[in-house]
Order: sequence, then C-alpha cells, then structure tokens
Amino acid sequence: QVQLVESGGGLVQPGGSLRLSCAASGSIFSFITFNMGWYRQAPGKERELVAAITTPGSTNYADSVKGRFTISRDNAKNMVYLQMNSLKPEDTAVYYCYGSGYWGQGTQVTVSS
Repeated sequence: QVQLVESGGGLVQPGGSLRLSCAASGSIFSFITFNMGWYRQAPGKERELVAAITTPGSTNYADSVKGRFTISRDNAKNMVYLQMNSLKPEDTAVYYCYGSGYWGQGTQVTVSS
C-alpha cells in the first residue's frame, strides 16, 4: 500500500504562484521506479492531466500550463512537486497527485482576486 499526501494548495490572486508538494509513503520499495503525475479537477469538469514526470526525469505538460508550471521530483525524499506560476482563474481546481496506481486526497487551489 502506498499513500500520497498533497500539500501547498490555497487561495492566490491571478498572476501569483503556488508550490504543491506530494509526499509518498507506505510500502514503497523503490519510489524511483514510479512515474508520477499531477492531475486537476474543476467543478463540473473531468479530471485532467496537468503534468507528468517519468523515472528518468522526462516531463510532459498539458498545453494550458506549458511555460507556467514545472513538475519535479526528489527521489531521495520520495517527493514530487508542482511549481505553478502566473496562475489564472481557470487554474482553480482540486489538484491530485498520482503514482503507480495510487491517488492522493487532493488539495484545493483557488485563483481569485
């Protein structure tokens, strides 16, 4: 069993920044082998992939966040991060960490003036 716990969400004004963190724990034999991702779900919309990072560190982003968001990982700490800059109201959603078939509980990000 693997637990993923997100943190770092909150209320921010348009143009602001937030850094989300995802801590992995539990029966992790080798976190370094997990491909990890951040998803988000806005009210009334389907959950969508925001960013993903492979074990070698290759990254992939949704077109809507390219150039603004950066995903990274620290394998020594079993952590994944999502740096979000130039936030827009349409980025408002619950953000979920995903890895190896497991989901976190989500963290709310609200972008509003």
